Amino acid sequence: MTTLSARSLWLIALHETPGIGWLSIQRLVQLANRHELQDEVLFELSKQQWLELGAEPKLAAAAGLVQREKAQERIHLLSKRGIVPCTFFDNEYPPLMKETGQPPWVLYTIGRQELMLDFGIAVVGTRMPTTYGRIVCERISGSLAERGVCLISGMARGIDGICHREVLRRGGSTIAVLGAGVDVAYPPEHRQLHEEIASRGLVISEFPPGTRPSPGLFPLRNRIIAGLSRGVLIVEAAERSGSLITANYALENGRDVFAVPGPITSPKSAGTFELMKSGAKPCANAEDILEEYSHLFVSAPAEREKKEVHEKLTKEERKIYVILEQGDASIDELQQKTSWEFGLLHSVLLSLIIKSQVKSLSGALYTWTGDRFADPDLH
Repeated sequence: MTTLSARSLWLIALHETPGIGWLSIQRLVQLANRHELQDEVLFELSKQQWLELGAEPKLAAAAGLVQREKAQERIHLLSKRGIVPCTFFDNEYPPLMKETGQPPWVLYTIGRQELMLDFGIAVVGTRMPTTYGRIVCERISGSLAERGVCLISGMARGIDGICHREVLRRGGSTIAVLGAGVDVAYPPEHRQLHEEIASRGLVISEFPPGTRPSPGLFPLRNRIIAGLSRGVLIVEAAERSGSLITANYALENGRDVFAVPGPITSPKSAGTFELMKSGAKPCANAEDILEEYSHLFVSAPAEREKKEVHEKLTKEERKIYVILEQGDASIDELQQKTSWEFGLLHSVLLSLIIKSQVKSLSGALYTWTGDRFADPDLH
């Protein structure tokens, strides 16, 4: 059975309570933080107590109904089905996602949860690609996968599915972000693809298991695709395309946007053409993307060595690595991005310093040493 902190359990209970949405949870979390409520107290507060803390009547009524026992039973049932929730307060929660404007409070996952901490590029596009779009998607996705990039997409028809399949064929890592419950294969013809990603990659959704797909859920799904990624590649998109929503989320959150050029006579390239006019980088191959992250990537022959070293780091050390590879950070910034207690953060940093992977700079700053990757001589 999955072990979760009391606050994480409370968050899941709220998340699955009818009438409580993202903003409502934000309000309750803010109240809990403002009044410095201990985790163990969160399940014990009544409607009246929430009202006294400042919650609105409807929100106080809903918050007063959550029960620890029911939440634990729910987690147990999910665990038996191979579904592992990851909340905003958990160490496994991706730091990049925390930097977005509306990070999901809960992510339900099936598969390799550690992939959320990997370097990821999203690949999205039309559901009805041309032969050209299919070929380009396979080439770029396959090359990125072979270089150790985790490819993120939405498991939709067309470009999404092509990307996922090519990554699996090349033995790479991929994350499917769903616009339905994590246990719901959609579209139906992707049932086998869903199973393969669940066993070899990672399937993610912020919607409780069992949630059926509906049009309003897919834009919300797209913000997660962008939030998990360093950059988003658009392969064929019409002028009004859901892929452009993903691109907009990426831009809003300071992520890179790449677009595959196409014939100006093709309606499937109208959206990508507009993106390039707006500043998206034209992309013909994997190198056009990777050159933007040269400080993060080593040469291809050394990629396997880097991966082996990375695997020697603990889960907590890898999280610090993901943060510091973006740039130097102070102890306060690290604590804010990890949500860890100071004692845990200090011990992880000390371990990395002893291993010569992190160095303390003046002004209480920390930096990742070497080539922004772990030293090959790490013991």
